Amino acid sequence: MDATTENATILNELESLLATLGADSGPPALAVLEERLTSGYAHALALEAERLRLERRFGALAAELGPRPQQSRAEELATLAQRMASADGDLDRLRFVLAALRLRVSALRSAAAPPAPA
Repeated sequence: MDATTENATILNELESLLATLGADSGPPALAVLEERLTSGYAHALALEAERLRLERRFGALAAELGPRPQQSRAEELATLAQRMASADGDLDRLRFVLAALRLRVSALRSAAAPPAPA
């Protein structure tokens, strides 16, 4: 599975999970929600690492360019820029979904917690 497909799959799963939290069928178990939230954050960290790797490669390639850049290097720079923009968009969307899911999980934790002794 390529990175774009994996990103889309994870985002779709998290968005579907959020949608079920609003449904009348009852929320999934808190442990399942916490596991998905943890997996989502792990994926966000992997995306951030990939974005950093692309940025470093972009900087190194740009530093190697002379006054008359080679066509292949210019094309690689363009490809890297597109991949970085795509990673930025994926990260933004993933962070948004994770924040919404985190709020829902926190609310469910609070509701499931036993009342504090008086």
